[in-house]
Amino acid sequence: MLEFQATKDFLNNKTILITGAGDGIGKAAALSFSQFGATVILLGKTVKKLENVYDLIVAQGSPQPAIIPLDLKGATEQHYIDMAQTIEEQFGHLDGVLHNASLLGALGPFEHMDAQSLEDVLKINVSAPAVMTKALLPVLRKAPNASIIFTSSGVGRKGRAYWGPYAISKFATEGMMQVLADECDGTSVRVNSINPGATRTEMRAKAYPAEDPLTLKTAEEIIPTYLYLVADDSVKENGQTFSAQ
Repeated sequence: MLEFQATKDFLNNKTILITGAGDGIGKAAALSFSQFGATVILLGKTVKKLENVYDLIVAQGSPQPAIIPLDLKGATEQHYIDMAQTIEEQFGHLDGVLHNASLLGALGPFEHMDAQSLEDVLKINVSAPAVMTKALLPVLRKAPNASIIFTSSGVGRKGRAYWGPYAISKFATEGMMQVLADECDGTSVRVNSINPGATRTEMRAKAYPAEDPLTLKTAEEIIPTYLYLVADDSVKENGQTFSAQ
């Protein structure tokens, strides 16, 4: 777990895209980044949730955010190309991307794994962030220092029984981060991953229904690691795997 002390307005003039921004860690990151001066672009599939986060950001007096309603499961490469073009037209550059959206899928024995479920998990957790990042790289390179953050998991670093599709997708996420980080080495773009750990979110509740959520850290409590990686303090961090707790 990283202890990072954020200073007032240290994200001023930064524009950061957050996927899965409607609730959980994405929502907490959006509120926190904007609180420190960033203009956040809220991407998610449920407009009502995005509008709620939008209203909370405006209410706290932060820079006006933007909303991109998009279901990663059905999105095509052209969607991401158009999105990147719109971001460049409206903001000029992009200072960061937090790939937070993830699909848990069904947990169970490998031999019972559903092929369609596997495809859906890989589409949202791996293919979507890969193709999205490809489209956004030219806009990210226009920033003085840009940060790409992938969301990993403990089961993406050491495999665990019955976590099939999700674990496979998170191993792929770690590999994708390392490949891209190596390609970006020495440039103005840095690429890292964060394992949030056991956090009080809807996804965690689905994976561990018998667990007492009050024993877990809240999304707000693990945000310092996220703040560090979007801050200029982390410009020398590249290809690293961070744990938020």
